[in-house]
Amino acid sequence: MSRRVLVVEDDPDIGRLVTLQLAELDCECRWITDGVTALAEAQAGRYDLVILDIMLPRMDGLEICRRLRAGERHTPILMLTAKSSEIDRVLGLELGADDYLAKPFS
Repeated sequence: MSRRVLVVEDDPDIGRLVTLQLAELDCECRWITDGVTALAEAQAGRYDLVILDIMLPRMDGLEICRRLRAGERHTPILMLTAKSSEIDRVLGLELGADDYLAKPFS
């Protein structure tokens, strides 16, 4: 059974890399590059995981996370972002992210 993953990433290189790697793990991916569209898709669709960048056009990932956690569903959220300070990590986790991974990563 394929897992559904919403990838929210505005950097085309990273977005392609993440979706390709997830496809090799038999994940069905939807890749979105802006925050407003991503929030609407996350709220409307049924996903097993949301991989969420923080710095996005139109709405940042922290606001998306906050709004998703205010809803009834509790889809796991992985923050994948260049913001790597301890305060950014703590804020992301306090807003409801399940884990936080800083870029660059290997």
